[in-house]
Amino acid sequence: MDAQIKEWQTRADDLKALNLKAIEPALAELDAHLTLRSYIVGYSLTDADTTVWRTLRENRVAHAYIKQGLMANLSRWFKYIEETSPETATLPIRPAKGAKTAEEKAKDEGGSFDIGLQEVEGTVITRFPPEPSGYLHIGHAKAALLNDFFAHKKYKGILLLRFDDTNPIKEKQEFQDAIVEDLALMGIKADKTSHTSDYFQELYEYCVQIIKDGNAYADDTLQEKMRDERMNGIASERRDATVEDNLARFEEMKKGTAEGIRWCIRAKISVDNPNKAMRDPVIYRCSPEVHHRTGDKWKIYPTYDFCCPLIDALEGVTHALRTTEYKDRDAQYQWFLKALKLRNVYNWDFARMNFRRTLLSKRKLTRIVDTGVVWGWDDPRMPTVRGVRRRGMTIPALQEFILKQGPSKNIVNLDWTTFWATNKKYIDPVAPRFTAISTEGKVPVKVIGARDAPYTEEKDKHAKNKDVGTKKVVYSQSIIIEQADAASFAQDEEITLMAWGNAIVRSVSHSINPLASPAGLKTVTGVELELHLQGDVKKTSKKITWLSTDQELIPVDLVDFDYLITKDKLEEGDQLEDFLSPKTEFRSQTLADCNVAELKEDDIIQFDRKGYFRVDKAFKHGEPAVCFQIPTGKQEKAK
Repeated sequence: MDAQIKEWQTRADDLKALNLKAIEPALAELDAHLTLRSYIVGYSLTDADTTVWRTLRENRVAHAYIKQGLMANLSRWFKYIEETSPETATLPIRPAKGAKTAEEKAKDEGGSFDIGLQEVEGTVITRFPPEPSGYLHIGHAKAALLNDFFAHKKYKGILLLRFDDTNPIKEKQEFQDAIVEDLALMGIKADKTSHTSDYFQELYEYCVQIIKDGNAYADDTLQEKMRDERMNGIASERRDATVEDNLARFEEMKKGTAEGIRWCIRAKISVDNPNKAMRDPVIYRCSPEVHHRTGDKWKIYPTYDFCCPLIDALEGVTHALRTTEYKDRDAQYQWFLKALKLRNVYNWDFARMNFRRTLLSKRKLTRIVDTGVVWGWDDPRMPTVRGVRRRGMTIPALQEFILKQGPSKNIVNLDWTTFWATNKKYIDPVAPRFTAISTEGKVPVKVIGARDAPYTEEKDKHAKNKDVGTKKVVYSQSIIIEQADAASFAQDEEITLMAWGNAIVRSVSHSINPLASPAGLKTVTGVELELHLQGDVKKTSKKITWLSTDQELIPVDLVDFDYLITKDKLEEGDQLEDFLSPKTEFRSQTLADCNVAELKEDDIIQFDRKGYFRVDKAFKHGEPAVCFQIPTGKQEKAK
């Protein structure tokens, strides 16, 4: 027995390579050896189990492959050792000298897509299969960019876009058109576009076949009872119905009759498999609603679990990239391929992106759109591709951020600060600078020493980038400044007027509002400044914005937004309505310099000392411009 243990400890070396093709023969041999065995050697845990388990667990390629459940005996043994001998299955602590660098940690967390797909032979074909029941959110964006990366950039293969249009109740042509547009904006162009509905006839025929093979049955168990039976490993009363009865009921479903609506078709996989995804899943439902592409031709529709592996195989997909939430369904996916004798497709899992205080559930997003919590799917508070673009995210920044996340399999709650900090790198070098003064409490200022007549100078829109162009700056004896700046002035203090020069505070006038507080609240009503242009701007602590009143001042509404929900992550059982933020829109009125009249919708600018903004609505005479504040990744301020 000792000799056998040593032999398997030696064989463990064959499992260390980070290349699936190199270790697959050894994995297959181990899988065959474990048939009808709980342990590698003998009838209890030995060093053979410990050594081999740890070798596999420390090899990310082997571990990922085992988790797919493609080798049933190996997967069963691996999980059994992990659950029954946790102290043995614990990985050894690495010594401090071997601690990973920050760069290595970043790579482990998905800092790069430079991880290959398994079993790459010939042309790699991936697919992005969105459901046209809503707009793409940033989680979908990661899936789309990941598929595009492997298909087009890494392996020079083929990317398929397939609309999973199997639910006629939720789907609209509007959503499909928006998805195509959003993908194009992200630089993603599919080599072929198809629809699940293109294959309804083939899917119907495969369902007939799987029933005839004895691998599926018709069931009219009530939904709640079916759910309880699946959870508790109880067989349906209809599980052993004859093939003839099952086919007859499927035909009733196909006709959409009152009798047919009562039934569904379930795959006959397992009653009590520990993986609940394998417990006789529903594969077809009767739904007489009109489909937006096929009209009323079909009254039956396949579930995603059934049609996805079948169409992947039919369309030649080599690697099906799916988020880790589908991990338990990978074994089910493979079962359908084998049961219907279809070509092999590899499953490759990656973690979805979650964000703090953000909803990415399409069902919840639909609810807040339908109930008027937001303006629509492109609302800047929405985590949709269109929403973040309307808030001011640039497409190159969106691409960079998602590609930085890489194909990590660890689900983490990301913070928006990094997301917007990435965007700032793109907009800061090119955003033209303008000036806006808050209308509320604006303070009139007399500038002593200024020329008698107003005059205009051309100044760079961006001090560090002359290519951005020039703007008009108007100078005169009459200007306005912010109330907060004026309130901070001390008598005879030297301050700097940005883009003009230094000035000395000669007088500050106040009014007192006794109703504002028991002690009375001072409000600055006027200031006199005396120009001191020979002063050193580097020595002043206050650099303030200002605007000459001898120009057309442009009214601009500045809008900032807060998170839609108050909790970092909604847990199961949490009611959405209980955690909606009471106020998420913050609007302030300002007056901006005359150059702002020329801005167009979608322009990205900076108002000095106020931040970056995207123009959502251009100025029209009689109507103010509307600009949405773009976050920069700094710590959020309290609203």
